Amino acid sequence: MNVKVFTIEKSSDKALDAIAGEYTKMISRFAKVEEIKIFNKQIASAQMIGEKEARASYTKAYESHLKGYNVALDVEGEQLNSEQFSTLFDQDVSINFFIGGAFGFEEGFLSKTQKIISLSRLTYAHKIAKVVLFEQIYRGLCIKNNHPYHK
Repeated sequence: MNVKVFTIEKSSDKALDAIAGEYTKMISRFAKVEEIKIFNKQIASAQMIGEKEARASYTKAYESHLKGYNVALDVEGEQLNSEQFSTLFDQDVSINFFIGGAFGFEEGFLSKTQKIISLSRLTYAHKIAKVVLFEQIYRGLCIKNNHPYHK
């Protein structure tokens, strides 16, 4: 199984990157995992112009990566418990998770994904959402593989 996590982030946080790195290391026992950080001048410029332009720039940056089973993280998405989340790994050998930028996603992008989920009703900083997602990916794969981490 291949798992890719796509993020739009312009800077790193060493402490949070270390936590995400620990989870990616643990995930690698069950699946090949990769984090792809996307941030470019077009995204930076669009975010300065406005919400509509920013969302369009996220779509442009992400669209070419829509291969396999695609899951968008969106505030309006379905809230899942950990067992329900683990069923995402039944879908395909390649699963991509997309974390939106500061302004979320365009409807057009969301319509091209197979699933839209929300990590919580709370709003998280992008980097925190990424760490929570990595933890849930690990937990979901543990559930699938009958590993005791979940309990």
